Amino acid sequence: MPYTYDDQNIFAKILRGEIPNDTVLETDHALAFRDITPQAPHHVLVIPKGPYVSFDHLAKEGSDAEIAGWTRAVGQVCQMLGVSVDSGDGYRLICNSGAHGVQEVPHLHAHILGGRHMGRMISKS
Repeated sequence: MPYTYDDQNIFAKILRGEIPNDTVLETDHALAFRDITPQAPHHVLVIPKGPYVSFDHLAKEGSDAEIAGWTRAVGQVCQMLGVSVDSGDGYRLICNSGAHGVQEVPHLHAHILGGRHMGRMISKS
């Protein structure tokens, strides 16, 4: 099944400047901004600037520069927030994809959550 990108999704509108955001980092290939409903003391979203629906979509169709640029932006944000393992106590990185992953916006985005203990992610049952 082909990836279908909706250019009217909220992140596409943010990238076009139609909706404001609290930018943390902007690079050639990524935009990072604070979540409007944070679930942790640090909650930042990192999105690629290209029209990618999910991580597997970026991995399959993105250029090497886009893949590396987005991945490096995630690392830069972790450093900036002071949550990376070498400068803090760690973080949780979440990318929801598709219906079973409960993806709400059809544009790849990674949630970086940190600043407190996150607890277990899922139960074993």
